[in-house]
Amino acid sequence: MKAMILGAGKGTRVQPITHEIPKPMIPLVRKPVMEYLIELLKKHNIDEIVVNTSHLAPVIERYFRDGDHFGVRMAYSYEGYVENGVAVSAPMGSAGGMKKIQDFSGFFDETFIVLCGDAWIDLDITRALAIHRQKKAIASVIIREVPLDEVYKYGIVELGDDDRIVQFQEKPEIGTALSNLANTGIYIFEPEIFNYIPSGEVYDIGSQLFPKLAEAKLPFVGIHLPFQWLDIGNVQDVWNVTAKILNGEVHGFKLPGVERKPGVHVGINLSVDFNQVNITPPVYIGGSSKIEPGATIIGPAVIGASCVVESGAVINNCIIEDYTRLTSHVNLQGKIIFGNKCIDPILGTQVDIAEARLEFMIDDARKLADEV
Repeated sequence: MKAMILGAGKGTRVQPITHEIPKPMIPLVRKPVMEYLIELLKKHNIDEIVVNTSHLAPVIERYFRDGDHFGVRMAYSYEGYVENGVAVSAPMGSAGGMKKIQDFSGFFDETFIVLCGDAWIDLDITRALAIHRQKKAIASVIIREVPLDEVYKYGIVELGDDDRIVQFQEKPEIGTALSNLANTGIYIFEPEIFNYIPSGEVYDIGSQLFPKLAEAKLPFVGIHLPFQWLDIGNVQDVWNVTAKILNGEVHGFKLPGVERKPGVHVGINLSVDFNQVNITPPVYIGGSSKIEPGATIIGPAVIGASCVVESGAVINNCIIEDYTRLTSHVNLQGKIIFGNKCIDPILGTQVDIAEARLEFMIDDARKLADEV
């Protein structure tokens, strides 16, 4: 069976992380969120996957390549152009990206699934497909309830008889929402859907295609199943989801590495004496990192690969990017260190480490090799 992963967006709400990597490549405890989606698709015998790419496309394409190492077959549909030797991102919209692939090759010749590339899910896709087919739908949306004060973040559906979607609102204001049933960014389509998507135009699934289907009273349904859905729509979401994973609140999520002591998972080739460091779980430490005696790490926290945490450093409830050196002067609480930025996910603020001349506290660990 075939699938499409939506990966062309710029991820503006996850900046500055998405200045360095596209949104589907944001790691959830070391592994890109899109890799978890591919593993789920494979589990449900969906092994032909096309990804539309645009913003920082090579980061996705070079990581996954043809999908062989992940047990699937993958290809890419780039949305953009080259101007003066520079690739310029030009996303076609979620529906426009689907149509571009179909016009190119007719790839979608059977029932297919479309997933947004920015969420961890454990949906029973096989069951969802069975419901879609039983209802003879041209399009199905996997939906779930969200708090009423969060409806503005999502597409909201109103269901009629037999779970038909009679109205679709894209990110309504609080107080105007038709319900609290949210679009999760997981869709099942029949190839006939392309009769309702124009060619060569920027066209969106939520704000354009779905209202058209509802208005035309087509067999367009909502499928409401229990499953875990961890959306990383903004920086605070990345922060919250990582904490939930480390705290063991995400059933079935397997942390990488091995558990060296209760609540402390690590990679290999570490330089650390656990009897001489202060670690309060839950904590993950990536491979080839060095934690000096006298360092303090308080979870939930992720220390990336090839990092150095010097004696006297205090890291409390942080996510630290690979190759980061945290000196003895550091006392970090509630921060994400990524792409030369120190990010406060709660306040939504960021500090450029170099511009603020904070290298004496936070620097590139690889510079140590240059000093030897």
